[in-house]
Amino acid sequence: MNSENIFAKKLNLWYRRHSRDLPWRRTQDPYKIWISEIMLQQTTVTAVIPYYEKWIKEFPTVQDVARAPLQKILKNWQGLGYYTRAKNIHKSAQIIVEQYQGKIPQDPKELKKLPGFGPYTVGAVLSIAFDKRQPIIDANVRRVVMRQLAVAGYAGPSQDPVILQFLERVMPQKGNNIFNQALMELGALVCRNGEPACLICPVQSTCQAYKKERQSLIPASQKRVIKEVEAVIALIKKDGKYFIQRRPSKGLFADLWEFPGGKIEKGESAKAALYREVKEELDAEVRSANFLFQVQQFYTQFKANLHVWSCELASYPKADETHKWVARRHFDRYPMPSGSVKIVERLPYAR
Repeated sequence: MNSENIFAKKLNLWYRRHSRDLPWRRTQDPYKIWISEIMLQQTTVTAVIPYYEKWIKEFPTVQDVARAPLQKILKNWQGLGYYTRAKNIHKSAQIIVEQYQGKIPQDPKELKKLPGFGPYTVGAVLSIAFDKRQPIIDANVRRVVMRQLAVAGYAGPSQDPVILQFLERVMPQKGNNIFNQALMELGALVCRNGEPACLICPVQSTCQAYKKERQSLIPASQKRVIKEVEAVIALIKKDGKYFIQRRPSKGLFADLWEFPGGKIEKGESAKAALYREVKEELDAEVRSANFLFQVQQFYTQFKANLHVWSCELASYPKADETHKWVARRHFDRYPMPSGSVKIVERLPYAR
């Protein structure tokens, strides 16, 4: 038996004994597998579980997603971030219902036409749901294969041609649904970033990085620079209701609701920024303002320090399709970025 066959056999045996019991692994429903795979992109398994269970309860089928309004979709996605994922799910669900009779296509060419179905998602859905012989490459897979082959460098897409060649050699003809999940699971639980648990690794014997004692150096680590953003938030209250506005349909936090405000410019005080932002966004003059509290929120590329102020205006904006006056108890109807949610959580309920 060659090393490639040994790799696949040992990996599958390990997975059957040690894999985690996760809700999306208890089903072969392509829709549910698709939802789980989209949620797991950029989000940890532990964090995804409650969102997945809530989503499936709210939208048991692809038809339920297709007929739901976008704002309901975004509200149920709230907290997962990367809201484009949710919008693509919504668009794809409508196409699947309208053009494919509610069934996720098994042809990779057709699947790639759907919004949000890149190479990873196509491979995951086809292999896990339909047991198609399709490779999957994510961060965990890159790390495992790079160590198996002792490939130096960063774990980025530039490594994928070499990784694909390896996967084509080791992927079984049948049972590829187990193989792909096992490969990702190994990267998550054993072949971890930094110090891998090599002593309990089922494929240690075929790992070239382990043999060369370079497993902790492969792949090369990259330092992430997190930018800090200082911003002001205007809490505008009238008749027991707070003013919020919907963001544009493109760009950061597209279609989500938020309080007025924006970045503090260099050399500008928080109060000056507040007055300027309210004037620019609402064409209104701030009559008086009091600082309330500060909220911190970490996003993928930056950390936001939100300086929250209560404001009285000389004149107040009117409600329309993208601007609303909302009572504290009704904020749960509006999808909002995580920073705005933290602000809402600190607002008192009216007595």
